Amino acid sequence: MNSNAVIAIHGGAGTILRSALSASAEADYHAALTAVLSAGQRVLADGGSALDAVSEAVRLLEDCPLFNAGHGAVYTSAGTHELDAAIMDGRTLEAGAICCVKRVRNPVLAARRVLERSEHVLFTGDGAEAFAAAQGLEFVDNSYFDTDARYRQWQLACEQQRPMLDHDGATLAANASNRQEPTPHEPIDPNRKFGTVGAVALDVHGHLAAATSTGGVTNKQVGRVGDTPLIGAGCYADDATCAVSTTGSGEMFMRMVAAYDVAAQMAYRAVSLDEAAHDVVMNRLPKIDGRGGLIAVDARGNVTLPFNTEGMYRGFARPGAAPVTAIYR
Repeated sequence: MNSNAVIAIHGGAGTILRSALSASAEADYHAALTAVLSAGQRVLADGGSALDAVSEAVRLLEDCPLFNAGHGAVYTSAGTHELDAAIMDGRTLEAGAICCVKRVRNPVLAARRVLERSEHVLFTGDGAEAFAAAQGLEFVDNSYFDTDARYRQWQLACEQQRPMLDHDGATLAANASNRQEPTPHEPIDPNRKFGTVGAVALDVHGHLAAATSTGGVTNKQVGRVGDTPLIGAGCYADDATCAVSTTGSGEMFMRMVAAYDVAAQMAYRAVSLDEAAHDVVMNRLPKIDGRGGLIAVDARGNVTLPFNTEGMYRGFARPGAAPVTAIYR
C-alpha cells in the first residue's frame, strides 16, 4: 500500500485582478476548491482508485458555476455551449475523451465511459452524445450550462469581436464595471483566464490518473477543439512517470504536447517531476507565447503546480491532512 496518496486540482489560470476582488469572493473560491479536494481525499482514504478520485473531483468542478466546465461553461460565438473532457488511467494507459458535446451534464463521466466501455479513445459531437446516451448518462438542455456571469463575459467578447480565454475575458469586465455595468468579481480576471478544470491523483495502490474538462474559450468558433480532450496535450497519466492536467492557451499546449512532454522528460532525461514541469511551463511554452499552467503528481507522491500567468486556482490534499488551496503566486 502506498502511503503517499495525494490528489491535486486546478480551476484555470490567468491574470489576477486584485482590484475587483472582495474578501467574500476570494473565500468562495477557496471554499469550492477545498470542498472538491475533500471529496477526492475521501475517495483515496477509503482505498478508492486514482481514476475514481479524479472522476469525482472533476465532476464536482463541472457542477460548480465558478469554473469554466459544465454548469458555468463559456459561450461559443453562436451563444451556445460546447464541452470537452478527457481522462487517463496511468495503470493501463487506457484513455477516454469526448469533445463538442452540448447536452451531457458531466462530460468527464462520458469520457470515463469511453475509457471503460469503448475500443475507441475520442468521440466528437453527435457521435459522442449518442455514445453517452447509450451509456445512460444524464442529459440536460444546453441552457443548463448558462450563468449570468458567463453571458456578460460573452457579450463583452462579442463587442470586441474576438475569442477570449476565460480567466482573459475580465480586463474588459473591469472596464465595464467602471461604466457601472454589473460584472462578476473574480479573483482571476475572467477576460484573462484560461478556463479549464482538472485533477490528478496517486492512490494507495500506487496508481496514477488524470482528468481534464472545459467549456473552451469565450466566443470560440463553433466546432473549435482545444487541448483538453487530446491525450498528451491537456491530459496524460503513466504509472512509470506522472499524471498531468493542463490549463492555458490550448492551441499552444497542443503544439507542445505539453502534458506528455512532462512525462517524456522524466522518462528520457531522468529529471524530477518538478524540473520537467518547470521546463515545460516556464521555458518551452513561453517560446510560442503559451500561457497557463499545469498540475502534476508522480509515482512517489510528489506534487507540482507551476504556472506562468499571474495566478491559477489550485490545491492539493493528502489523506489525513488539511487541503491546501491557493489562487495567486
